[in-house]
Amino acid sequence: MKATWEKIEKNVGVLEVEVNVERVTEALDQAFKKVSKQVNVPGFRKGKIPRPIFEAKFGVESLYQDAIDIILPGVYSEAVKETNISPVDQPEVEVQQFGRGQTFKFKAKVTVKPEVKLGEYKGLVVETAAVEVTEEELSAELERLQQRHAELIIVDEDTAAKGDTVVMDFEGFVDGEAFEGGKGERYSLELGSNTFIPGFEDQLIGLGTGDFKDVEVTFPEHYHAENLAGKQATFKVKIHEIKRKQLPQLDDEFAKDVSEFDTLDEYKADLQKQLQDRKEREGQAAREAAVVEKAAENADVEIPHSMIESEIQHMVKDLDNRLRQQGMTIDMFLTLSGQTIADLREQMQTEAKKRVANNLVLDQIAKEENLTVSEEELAEELEKMAQMYQRSAEEIRSILENNGTIENLRDEALLRKTIKFIVDNSKN
Repeated sequence: MKATWEKIEKNVGVLEVEVNVERVTEALDQAFKKVSKQVNVPGFRKGKIPRPIFEAKFGVESLYQDAIDIILPGVYSEAVKETNISPVDQPEVEVQQFGRGQTFKFKAKVTVKPEVKLGEYKGLVVETAAVEVTEEELSAELERLQQRHAELIIVDEDTAAKGDTVVMDFEGFVDGEAFEGGKGERYSLELGSNTFIPGFEDQLIGLGTGDFKDVEVTFPEHYHAENLAGKQATFKVKIHEIKRKQLPQLDDEFAKDVSEFDTLDEYKADLQKQLQDRKEREGQAAREAAVVEKAAENADVEIPHSMIESEIQHMVKDLDNRLRQQGMTIDMFLTLSGQTIADLREQMQTEAKKRVANNLVLDQIAKEENLTVSEEELAEELEKMAQMYQRSAEEIRSILENNGTIENLRDEALLRKTIKFIVDNSKN
């Protein structure tokens, strides 16, 4: 196989590949075995038709596309490795020659990882945040813990107020017709959480248990579902229950209930230490983020659009997974928040671009400083994962090697090592 690479734009080039006749012949043989099992020819069982009869009836050309599909992924990967390029998107492939007794020639237009021109990344000045816990912060944490351990008491004799949780059935209609994603049964909604379309929650304030109400809202003009965009909707709502938070008293009994301490004073002292440790960790994380951001700002890199789109897709998928853990789909989230998927992707654009830029800069710094992850360091990462998942390090390694993600773990470790390097070389 011969492969050549020529850059035609900043991050785009053409990969030209020629594959020898022997590999073309092997691919055609594999294609015949595959196709012959799928065709019906009178007088022969599937997969048993002789090759000459098959070619006489259908022509050898009928095998070409399957043969190309068989041979292309492997030779493309080999060509990428041989020319030492780093693609960041699917290639645009143009087959130039393929046939029995011929070499296989193709061109691939490829977007590659951009070049990064580093600026200053050592000696960066970053302020260190204060890590002392104030009385206000301690009081706020105690209030948060009160809220977390509050009981939801069913209120029978009162009406719903902001902060209450209503358990309700609802179904949405537009022009008298129910629409997909607009129905829920015994759904718990905290009033004032701004989970639903603007105006929805406010209209439930003042309702009592057993009450019915038609809630009128208007979908945004640029809503993702065209049949709902800009339309007025009516949600028929029935209130099953109203629940109100009852906060526990901050006393020794509260300390005993939520901790291993006997008195509130002991618990507060331990809580202050926890907050101190948390602020130190958050301060370190903030310092790391600031140093990486400064290094990225000092660098010069033109990011391909495909890399940003790929990161946005990853962020959307991550959000979808988190929503599913809460029992909600992304479609339901969009419906209830009055957003479109385009709105969501637009909101993620800046963050996605920043993440990609940061990673590219860190990758280049690692190369400049010859930073690597040794086998011993990789073994340490595997041991951490083993403790987290309560399995052996050998088991974790085997799983990662089998699914082809062991190098991802090495890359993540190198990323952290590079961040530590520029933080260690920064100034207060």
